Amino acid sequence: MPADLAVIGLGHHGLPLAQAAAAAGIDTIGYDTDPHAVAELAAGRSPVDGSLTVPEIRRMLSGGFRPTANPAELGRVRTAVLCAPTPLGPDHTLDLGAVTDAARALAARLRPHTTVLLESPVPPGTTEGVLRGLLEEGSGLRAGRDFHLAYSPGRLDPGSRTHGFAGTPKVIGGLTPACTEAAAAFYGRLTDKVVRARGPREAETVKLLETNFRHVNIALVNEMAVLCHELGVDLWDVIRCAETKPFGFQAFRPGPGVGGHGVPVDTVGAHRPLRLVELAGQVNERMPQYVVQRAATLLNEHGKSARGARVLLLGITYKPDLPDRQGSPADEIARRLMDLGAAVSYHDPHVPDWRVRELPVPRADSLYEAAAHADLTVLLQHHRTYDLQGLAVKAQLLLDTRGATPTGTAHRL
Repeated sequence: MPADLAVIGLGHHGLPLAQAAAAAGIDTIGYDTDPHAVAELAAGRSPVDGSLTVPEIRRMLSGGFRPTANPAELGRVRTAVLCAPTPLGPDHTLDLGAVTDAARALAARLRPHTTVLLESPVPPGTTEGVLRGLLEEGSGLRAGRDFHLAYSPGRLDPGSRTHGFAGTPKVIGGLTPACTEAAAAFYGRLTDKVVRARGPREAETVKLLETNFRHVNIALVNEMAVLCHELGVDLWDVIRCAETKPFGFQAFRPGPGVGGHGVPVDTVGAHRPLRLVELAGQVNERMPQYVVQRAATLLNEHGKSARGARVLLLGITYKPDLPDRQGSPADEIARRLMDLGAAVSYHDPHVPDWRVRELPVPRADSLYEAAAHADLTVLLQHHRTYDLQGLAVKAQLLLDTRGATPTGTAHRL
């Protein structure tokens, strides 16, 4: 059965796009190569990363959304959006394997007049280079003449109640002016504002800049956290005051590490490395080690050794109020604590099971009882359900890596 749209890749990025399209009345199919994931979605079950809830998935299905693992479905759509993952490879460049696989699957079935859009994070030049080549070679059609081709960086804030799909401007850059307008016509049905970039390379570089901006600024406040602790300065109060400046400052806050799917890219293909981004990555990667160092020091100051200490980790996801653990620093922190001989347990209302080094980590059922029993409680993620005032009273010793506890009730990062 023909559809208006195919979303290729039903991960944390593709599913919300499919949700927005289905809600806008666009006849949408979702294609993924993982039959199990497709079957789970078709049965109305939420994905593991929690990008959408069960009620949201069921509303999509009742609205006509069809998940499929059959590539033949791709040959009967007017618009196809590639949302395949591009994780960092061993050489710290983006791995385009899933994008090229998706492109080949689409190319074999590509029809004239189709609009093809790429949303995956990619190095500048990928759309008009790698993607265009694969689509033209596999279909015998020519981009810009027989079908439209454009890039639009994904801009999602998972779990946000403020920045929804419709209210977030969509940047687009087409291979030709006609390609740009075809992309604008599609995205104009989903969002309140479309921003036209000069071309695909500029649109691709928007994603590069936005992601690296986040990581560089987090690295700055992470370094400030270490410095302020050494100086005896309350960094959280510093940030509170600094963010009252109405220009030239945007508040970022330190934490135990940087998680999420938007990975920093310090090397773009064969081009020169971005030295500041490379340094920021090194700073952020040291934060889990710093958290463990602070934890061991706190235990020592209270007459306890890390070896044999009972340490409770609170919130092990990368973002509050979501089950997604992609890039969460909790795993490394747990490993380092275990290496010191600590007995690690955890509490997280969104994660029923957690394994580190293939071994199950004990999960606390009663938060207050666990905090009272633990020699040290470490807040890694501030979920909305946590009563931090009450927790600070119950915990023997509390290290807050998020600056979320009331002033004076806990040791802050």
